[in-house]
Amino acid sequence: MVKEINLRVSPKEAASIEILRKKICESEAIAPADLHDLRIVRRSIDARQRRVMVNLTVRYAYGDDYKIGMPAPVYEWRAVPYEAPRVVIVGAGPAGLFAALQAIMLGWRPIVLERGFDVDKRRLDLARISREKKINPSSNYCFGEGGAGAYSDGKLFTRSKKRGDVSEVLRLLVAHGASPDIFIDAHPHIGSDKLPEVIKNIRHTIISCGGEVHFNALVTGLVINEGKVEGVRLEDGSEFLGKAVVLATGHSAHDTFRLLADQGIPMQPKGIAVGVRLEHPQELIDQLQYHSPEGRGKYLPAAEYSYVTQVDGRGVYSFCMCPGGVVVPAGSTDGELVVNGMSASARAGRWANSGMVVEVRPGDFKEFADYGPLEILEFQEALEKRMFEAADNSIIAPAQRMKDFVDGKISESLPGVSYAPGVRSKDFNELLPSEISSRLRKGFIDFGRRSPGFLTNKAVMIGLESRTSSPIRIPRNRETFEAEGLPGLYPAGEGPGYAGGIVSAALDGMNCVRAAANKSI
Repeated sequence: MVKEINLRVSPKEAASIEILRKKICESEAIAPADLHDLRIVRRSIDARQRRVMVNLTVRYAYGDDYKIGMPAPVYEWRAVPYEAPRVVIVGAGPAGLFAALQAIMLGWRPIVLERGFDVDKRRLDLARISREKKINPSSNYCFGEGGAGAYSDGKLFTRSKKRGDVSEVLRLLVAHGASPDIFIDAHPHIGSDKLPEVIKNIRHTIISCGGEVHFNALVTGLVINEGKVEGVRLEDGSEFLGKAVVLATGHSAHDTFRLLADQGIPMQPKGIAVGVRLEHPQELIDQLQYHSPEGRGKYLPAAEYSYVTQVDGRGVYSFCMCPGGVVVPAGSTDGELVVNGMSASARAGRWANSGMVVEVRPGDFKEFADYGPLEILEFQEALEKRMFEAADNSIIAPAQRMKDFVDGKISESLPGVSYAPGVRSKDFNELLPSEISSRLRKGFIDFGRRSPGFLTNKAVMIGLESRTSSPIRIPRNRETFEAEGLPGLYPAGEGPGYAGGIVSAALDGMNCVRAAANKSI
């Protein structure tokens, strides 16, 4: 028979198959010779108490069954004919790529248009950002094949279940080269060193099945005929037409949002969160989270954390925590300073970083109210430009020790940091709006109270963290997924305001294509 058992064990025990075999035999009254195979199918770390434990779900085979059948996902990809219905997909991030895979499964032919370049060309452009401190507006940490997630971490955790089966996305990722471990871990992670290869494999599937992927293809408008969206127009004047258009631009396509607003596409301002990247030594986070001066030891991974509180009616929280990671320059054009965090698959770096941000809602900053649906977008850009100017018109980022910020002092010196372009001492109490800086200070004090040692001058704030989500939403019908008043247009993923991360964006893109196909039946 094949059964499952839940075990709660120490980190050392979790690392030993022989110990797990023994525990299963003792718990289930099975003779050791009758236990033939076992496999961990779920793993999470419980560090809430002083003694850190690992929760495992283990599938085992005994008696007449000798093996656990858990083959890697196999998909029979079939080419779609050239004359098949076409879906035009704007953006090759997770929403766009998974929309294309779904289209192929349904017999539609996807045409993917990406304003940036492929992942290999992006890698070269990202290296130039740190080396030359110049941003290519077409190829950076936000734009290019794979979207913002390709080179900014590749975390797959999502709390949202309403969009569909998360395991469907994981299966497709594994089928394209991701480690099967993402099925097991409570907080699965591919890593910025591994995800680009997975993305290339997805592109190869799309093309080999009759789809198209076009790079350096900036969409500047929609083709609308008698009130229906029938395609898109590119910067060079060419057009791509189809039975449906999936708009999956990502959250940083501000120029596209402006062009669509000028074309009369309905939009609403949407709240975001703004703050800094906070970087601690990973060793310190390990000590705090695992309640031990020894840190994580031999059997535990680099520790993560999550904090959230309410300050003066707004949320203050950690965002996109990157154990063993680095802080990277994440602006999408010159003249703005934005940072983000990423981790490689091993999460073996010296530092841990996380966004530490304050919720911003429409109406919070009255001076931007006249911009209507672009209110939060304009606020966001103004703050990014202010940070760039404070850095003497460069991407050498403003930085401040954490406790100095809380105490209202400029840091006289800064420790080493992971941010490659470099940092310079500034006071975020002056750079951030007081509505944000005051809440951030109170939030830090709260987090330090909960975890003594977290509020420390060993930690450095690096700014600005502002691309937490899209500043706009394109309203759509809840049932049909079509943009309100614009049949044929399917806003998908983070850009139009309907997702927050790789998995949720991928599911949303797939749902939009399913809805388009269902409508045509």
